[in-house]
Amino acid sequence: MLEQLTILAPGLLGASVARAARARGLARRIVLWSRRPETRLQLRAQDFCDAVVDTPEEAVREASLVVLAPPVDKIASLAQQIAPALPAGALVTDVGSVKGDIARLGHAALRADTHFVPAHPMAGSDKNGWEHSTATLFENRVCFITPLPESNAGAVEAVAAFWQDLGMQVVSTSPDTHDEIVAHISHLPQILASTLCQFLDTKDHAWRNYAGGGLRDTTRIAGSDPVIWRAIIEHNRDEILRALHQYQDELQAFASALANRDYLEIQARLERARSYRGGLRVP
Repeated sequence: MLEQLTILAPGLLGASVARAARARGLARRIVLWSRRPETRLQLRAQDFCDAVVDTPEEAVREASLVVLAPPVDKIASLAQQIAPALPAGALVTDVGSVKGDIARLGHAALRADTHFVPAHPMAGSDKNGWEHSTATLFENRVCFITPLPESNAGAVEAVAAFWQDLGMQVVSTSPDTHDEIVAHISHLPQILASTLCQFLDTKDHAWRNYAGGGLRDTTRIAGSDPVIWRAIIEHNRDEILRALHQYQDELQAFASALANRDYLEIQARLERARSYRGGLRVP
């Protein structure tokens, strides 16, 4: 059990960490900090935390483990801000969906007697904000941890154990490999859903009233926060561009088969797609 779990900038993921840790008895004390005063006031009325404080430095002063949960473009600077206030031996992790720069800058920001172990829980929703958090968000989901070669082995094990204790399956990989993977399995699907909706928005708006479940299922994540996703796309720009270029080749190949009336090729592609879909891991 952690003596104190501190979560900074709890939105959907950060507040779900607090709820899950409280439900599973993982910390004696849970402390939160949020940038907005009105959010801090709302969080003080919640039973999944013990204290809500006014500054990040105050929040981490007695922390055993700190979870950084702001948007990806704020994680490294927040790590730098709290570094002088961390107690010796404190562990710091995060929930950011891009890891390259965060892993290196976060590691560099901390003192030698504290440790940063980046993480990315593959859990979420098209909703954002702590109000949508749940204690079961992480159950049977995958969590990446992306230590650097110089990361402290004991700290890596302890952070991995924390995410496992939240009900997650932990996978360890390098930050750059992580960013390549999620560009394909997370960021590309978001872009496809969003650009499909953007394209359909140029057509007669009455058409969407005739759509069945397929359009709703395919485009659900297009309802995600554009500000959050702009930061993610910006921070993983190179890997996303590579994934987009490869996907454009797939679309062109499908269009060529259709133009040539090669319906056997189209059927073969549809069958491979169904096989891949059938093999997706079910939480």
